[in-house]
Parts: sequence; C-alpha cells; structure tokens
Amino acid sequence: MQDEHTFDPTMPEHDHEYLHAHGIAHSHDDGSHDHAHDHEHCHAHGHTHTHENTRAVLNRLSRAIGHLQSVKRMVEEGRDCSEVLIQIAAVRSAIDNTGKIILQDHLKHCIIDAAKEGDQQAIDDLCQAIDKYMK
Repeated sequence: MQDEHTFDPTMPEHDHEYLHAHGIAHSHDDGSHDHAHDHEHCHAHGHTHTHENTRAVLNRLSRAIGHLQSVKRMVEEGRDCSEVLIQIAAVRSAIDNTGKIILQDHLKHCIIDAAKEGDQQAIDDLCQAIDKYMK
C-alpha cells in the first residue's frame, strides 16, 4: 500500500498539478520548470501566500535523507547499536528542526494572511497539523 505522501513518478496521480499541490520539487523531461516552489500558491482555504524558506527546507531535507541513508548503511554493516541510535537521534533532530522552520514560515505568512482574510479553515488546518506533528 502506497503512502499518500510518497512520490512515485510511475503513478498517474503524480502529474504536474499533483506535484504542485503537494509542494514536491520536480522537473519536466525537457528540463524546464525545475524550481523549489518558492512562488505563491492558493490552497483550498482560499488565501494566497509565499514560502520564503522553501530552498532552506529542501536543503535540510536533502541532508536528512542523506544522513538517514548512511544510518541504513550502518545497520547493514552491523555497526554498534549505540552508534546507530545516536545517528537516528541526529536525523530526528534535523527533521524536527526542519518542521520548526516550516511552522514558523507558515505562521509568519500563511496564517497572518488567513487571519486578515478571516480564513478560519486555514487556522483550523494548522491546529490539526500541529496536533499530528506533535504526536
């Protein structure tokens, strides 16, 4: 069963609009449109906003992915469990810090705009996302 947030380019639902809607960086076969989605988006709740930290978030996620892959290699090589656990903690910390950047960006831009526009749905969505993030 495929997770709804897992990118599989062979699946038809991962077309251009899907990638944009989920903020997934991508490029076309011709090499055009290779960007990090730092432009404005209009979501279902109706307000428009920018994400000024998209590049930083993508860079941090790339580093965390690389770090996690090295932890996987450590396990495959039979490295000491204590070393593996320490590295897993480092990956978790990197991901948590990335989440903080996303949350701060969302509060400073999206939620301020939503509040100005009386967009209660955006605020409700944020509360729900924080609840899931904090579990």
